[in-house]
Amino acid sequence: MVTVRDGSAVKLRGNPEHPFTRGALCVKVNRYLEHAAAGDRILHPLRRTGRKGEGRFERISWDEALDEIAGRLADIVATHGGEAIWPYQGTGTLGFIQGEEGRAGRRFWNVLGASEHDLNICSRAGNIGLRYTQGSPGGMDTEDFALSKLILLWGTNTLTSGHHLWKFIQEGRANGAYVVAIDPIRTRTADQADEHLPIRPGTDAALALGLLHVVVSEGAEDREFLANHTLGWDEFRAEIMKYPPATVAEITGLSEESIVALGRRLAHTRPTAIRATMGIQRHAGGGTAMRTISCIPGVTGDWRHPGGGVSYSTSAHYGLRPDTRDDLLPHPVRSLTMTRLAEGLEDIENPVKCLWVYAANPMGSTSDQNRIRRGLLRDDLFTVVMEQFPTDTVDYADIVLPATMQIEHADLHIGYGHMYLVWNEPAVAPPGECLSTTETFRRIARHMGLTEPSLYDSDLELAEQLLSSGHPALEGITLDRLRKEGWVRLNYPKPFLPYAEGFPTPSGKLEFVSERAVADGLDRVAGYVPSRTARQKRRKPYPLTLITPASHTFLNTVFGNNPELLRRAKNPRVLISAEDAERRELVDGARVRVFNEHGEFHAEVEISDRVRRGVVACEKGRWLKHTIGGANPNAVVEEGDADMGRGPLYHDNHVEIAAV
Repeated sequence: MVTVRDGSAVKLRGNPEHPFTRGALCVKVNRYLEHAAAGDRILHPLRRTGRKGEGRFERISWDEALDEIAGRLADIVATHGGEAIWPYQGTGTLGFIQGEEGRAGRRFWNVLGASEHDLNICSRAGNIGLRYTQGSPGGMDTEDFALSKLILLWGTNTLTSGHHLWKFIQEGRANGAYVVAIDPIRTRTADQADEHLPIRPGTDAALALGLLHVVVSEGAEDREFLANHTLGWDEFRAEIMKYPPATVAEITGLSEESIVALGRRLAHTRPTAIRATMGIQRHAGGGTAMRTISCIPGVTGDWRHPGGGVSYSTSAHYGLRPDTRDDLLPHPVRSLTMTRLAEGLEDIENPVKCLWVYAANPMGSTSDQNRIRRGLLRDDLFTVVMEQFPTDTVDYADIVLPATMQIEHADLHIGYGHMYLVWNEPAVAPPGECLSTTETFRRIARHMGLTEPSLYDSDLELAEQLLSSGHPALEGITLDRLRKEGWVRLNYPKPFLPYAEGFPTPSGKLEFVSERAVADGLDRVAGYVPSRTARQKRRKPYPLTLITPASHTFLNTVFGNNPELLRRAKNPRVLISAEDAERRELVDGARVRVFNEHGEFHAEVEISDRVRRGVVACEKGRWLKHTIGGANPNAVVEEGDADMGRGPLYHDNHVEIAAV
């Protein structure tokens, strides 16, 4: 809720009537109005005047910018074909009109025949893993955690990356729920849990199998649910029996006693809710990890109980219809993978000649930072960046276009962790010459003389189209109603049993075995695929496993230039165990270089019992220009693929640490 005075936004507050947020804002969004009015906001189109990477620009008019862009795009299409254009869209704005959810600009790119952008950076591996088991990544309504008796927060730091859920966890606790944090780091969430299991990174699927081994040994599997609602139990049971607690203890680094104790608690506590989010699947076995974890409520029968099941994302429950008009493509086009940007920019046979970046900051957020820098320095690469602030990626742009922020444009939002459709009405006019994403593409299309009518649909027309899917969840939800009320709950009951009528799998059942997985070259039975670091326990000369958790003060690289949040975040710190620090003769607060064959970044050492031996952690999200040494952890993160969907490997990297 924004209070406006004399055309300016002067106050921001949460809506206390919203059932999920109840008026609370996080530490990041609390400073949003200050951020939108910051002195380094980009307010006008810019043209590069210095060398790429220097960040030197001159102000130009929109007509000048559009003239240059239209000419360059037309020339690239005529000379190299539309596929030489890579529309590199990120997740900076998650709306269905302006952001990646609705793939803003996709119609424009389709008319030009540009390459398809494979936006895999966030949740792809886990999404696919869940689809093999339960047919959809959609799971529990997180408000139903208030009904749970056992809550497993698995690889998720709720108080940093989804604090609205915590109130429902606390309600469950007040009714007797036991809360367990399963995480390589003792996070602020783990501090507040009843129990913390400091698992080795990438061994989560093995733990899931070990816990189910205890459940089966206790004779506590839900035999009626297994018989009537699952497929392949005998095969999966045989897989479970390969993972007794002693074996799982060796794999995960947890004590056998803690595995048995939690397994028994899981066996005899209904309902059990599991919250596992995106960080858990950013390693080489990440898709399988989510596939196997999602088998747990199939064995225990928790899907039949309000407050039981798995919560990964609620986005699959919304039923909106993002019509990106793929029929406008003149011919099939190649797909370029977001987390393989360095590889794509190095392609000589089918070169990328235009990189168009929006809602993204790949120099700060994407793997293989040094290779990306080399690609962005190419003289023959025409780079356009639509941005709000002078990010590290902006420094490499040829043309910069000023973009609106949330309070300045219309958008339609869903959530990854709730069941409400939210309308974002612009509260104030855009400052300077900033334009929304949709208006920017409308103007470019007009400047290029494109005649496809759908390129000029207004934001309200796009919203109407999104709501016109006919999905039962949207029945009775109109744009007029949304604009009047602000938010509306989807048409699902409370409490919500998402699979009460069966699972959206080929068999209609929860599938422990999957023929679709076999067709995709994967194992038929859910199981355990080790991460790279789990397979190579002590690889020399880089024996430490680096994980890069979310920051409490930054949202990826968003807010990374906010002076107050930078002050609160202090200097970048790398957490290391006392034993690992002593071996390297490191003292608390010392400046170190964290390095491997791909690059290095600098940080201050924090000797801590929050990480286990062999594991180090440094938060993601730092702008390179605000760090010592001009690099962040992505300098040592290798481009690579998870087992499913080419998901990224941000938590699956070997490094060494030495004093500077």
